[in-house]
Amino acid sequence: MTDIREFVVSEESAGVRLDKFLVGVLPEFSRSEIQRFTILRNGAAAKFSEKVKPDDKIVVIVPPRPTDVATDNVSDELDLEILYEDDDIIVVNKPRGVVMYPSAGNKTGTLVQNILSHTHLSALGGETRPGVVHRLDKDTSGVMVFAKSDAAYRELVKVFSAHNLTRRYIAFVWGVPNWTGADITGNIARSSRNRQKMTMVKTGGKPAHTVVEVLNVWNRVGVSEFRCTLMTGRTHQIRVHLSAHGFPVLCDPIYGRGANRLGSVRDEYLLEFLKEHNGQMLHAQILEFNHPITGEKMRFRAELPDDMLELKAILDN
Repeated sequence: MTDIREFVVSEESAGVRLDKFLVGVLPEFSRSEIQRFTILRNGAAAKFSEKVKPDDKIVVIVPPRPTDVATDNVSDELDLEILYEDDDIIVVNKPRGVVMYPSAGNKTGTLVQNILSHTHLSALGGETRPGVVHRLDKDTSGVMVFAKSDAAYRELVKVFSAHNLTRRYIAFVWGVPNWTGADITGNIARSSRNRQKMTMVKTGGKPAHTVVEVLNVWNRVGVSEFRCTLMTGRTHQIRVHLSAHGFPVLCDPIYGRGANRLGSVRDEYLLEFLKEHNGQMLHAQILEFNHPITGEKMRFRAELPDDMLELKAILDN
């Protein structure tokens, strides 16, 4: 079913390009997705380069989005762990090593495809990202919520945009701090040297804030366990913030600088684990939010995955 959205330009928004205006009023869609929509300005076809004026009437025609994203291409190895489900949302424990949704390099076996083999998801997320309101990196495990109904999708997008929720992660990191807790702030932007990386910047970027608590330290091997609470939700935020402050996440291939540390590891079991393991030791343990339809307070917890439990056992011995 075609989705038609109507907006009236306010005085505050006057003078901006149409594409920028649309990104602001349609936060659930990417800029590239919006550029595929039919846009009318005061009843006539509009160009994205046009600048909007006060009281302009903007009509956005969003085409139907299929939610059958190659659901035959599910992974036989992925046993979907459902933490909660109703008519509006589904909450799952994402395994490490599983990609969120289909992309150029990952056509099959994604989390979205596996969920769609079990139930439907809101089509408002787009053709390849139905129901997706937030994401975890491929090699980060933990709690995730997806929208099944369109009403839940719209409300969850607002919740995540305003960060009106609680997201807590467990991270095993290199280094032993001389503090028990810290507030890490610093703007994050995409690296100009490597477009696959994010970096902290002094100017520009987006503000980011991570609250860190020290849960455990293992002085003999120079490793710590942190609980990290996201106060904002930037790409790679925890990994970037911790690495920039001298506590890179173990087994992180992008920000971990593991090769520089392995030479100092004398524990043979820890060394074997670090050499053979793929994927950063980062887990989204707790997710709290108000139900997008009922308003009920929801709290979900995903226990540490087997690989992080194995690492902790090695560190404790």
